[in-house]
Amino acid sequence: MSISVNISTGFLGTISELLQVVFLLSLVLLLLKAAQFYLDRQWLLKALQQFPSPPSHWLFGHKHEFQTDQELPQLMKWVEKFPCACPRWLWGSKAFISIYDPDYMKVVLARSDVKTHERYRFLVPWIGYGLILLEGQTWFQHRRLLTPAFHYDILKPYVRLMADSVQVMLDKWEKLIIEDPYLELFEHVSLMTLETIMKCAFSHKGSIQLDKNSNSYVHAIRNMNNLVFSRVRNAFYQNDFIYRLTPDGRLAHHSSQLSHQHTDQVIKLRKAQLQENGGLENIKKKKHLDFLDILLSTNTEDGSNLSDQELRAEVDTFMFAGHDTTASGISWTLYALALNPKHQQKCREEIQSLLEEGDSITWDHLGQMPYTTMCIKEALRLYPPVPVIGRTLIKPITFPDGRSLPKGIQIALNFYALHHNPKVWLNPEVYDPFRFAPGSAQHTHAFLPFSGGSR
Repeated sequence: MSISVNISTGFLGTISELLQVVFLLSLVLLLLKAAQFYLDRQWLLKALQQFPSPPSHWLFGHKHEFQTDQELPQLMKWVEKFPCACPRWLWGSKAFISIYDPDYMKVVLARSDVKTHERYRFLVPWIGYGLILLEGQTWFQHRRLLTPAFHYDILKPYVRLMADSVQVMLDKWEKLIIEDPYLELFEHVSLMTLETIMKCAFSHKGSIQLDKNSNSYVHAIRNMNNLVFSRVRNAFYQNDFIYRLTPDGRLAHHSSQLSHQHTDQVIKLRKAQLQENGGLENIKKKKHLDFLDILLSTNTEDGSNLSDQELRAEVDTFMFAGHDTTASGISWTLYALALNPKHQQKCREEIQSLLEEGDSITWDHLGQMPYTTMCIKEALRLYPPVPVIGRTLIKPITFPDGRSLPKGIQIALNFYALHHNPKVWLNPEVYDPFRFAPGSAQHTHAFLPFSGGSR
């Protein structure tokens, strides 16, 4: 009996000692984290001291000022008060500076600062390291390899493919409005632009718009857009392991898988088509290769082909970037014209004057629509498809007004705020296509719906 008691007492003593060690380690880690939090916050406060901002909470930053449905109105209040740039605190030790002045934009976009890893890394499970996320020499190599895919001679015949895809969409609308005169456009436009990019860049046959399976890809892309946006702003979602356990993390993983299934199928079908047509060597004899042909047949500087991982990343990137931003731009342009029927009618008359009965838009027509072009640009100003991008300074920067920032600061180039900045645009909330009339003067970096510079 005494032996049993001694064993129990010894076991309890060991457990007690182990708990003490765990407690001490946890306390040390907590103190280290607190010290890191304090040091990071003090560094940011000093680095951003030349740029005033509204008061922020020491822990929650400006979180309470930027509720989900008040993001843009709150942003515009800051733009009016701080017309060039303003720091925004995500939480106590995490802040970036948002810039929306054309002179500031020009300085940043002329440099080669890296994309903000802490934000863009959330895109990696989705689109991989393609042209959007690559940096340095690897980005330059991939960009140079893909340059032939954007030659004018390749783009010209694409106009017919685009027109065909638009006609499929319009035919669907004719049937749908018989049942309901109100139509949510964005999903239809997304399918149309997805079909267009599939035909033009990936030589896809058939109609994506009439394939019900394509809806799952479009929905997955919409989910990923929303989830990445919300994750950036949530301090508890920064850790990949913790995020994967949350409902949002599980949805992101599922949506990413759906996206990959779609692109894997595109690559598989194209490889099969190439084999039927005599393999890559015969395809290389074509005068112009499409985007996927180039990816499949290209060699890197060391003579090797792109790996399966690199191939999928570029396809995922181009599939997403090639249809989603375009769908957004088109949808908002239609929205702007619907709110301004006078301009809509002038666009209609201009286009009808170019076309005979039954004709379709051609490449040559594109340069003969100045008023429609003005209306599109004004819609892109009000509703830029790429509203913001991020950079992390790799060296100090000094802006034209003399204010400066040190290396390591994160910058958000906010194109939405730039386009709505009353210091840059007179009556910025008014839809006025004549801002872009031929001969109108603008700052070179006042209008950046798709960013600018080498990236």
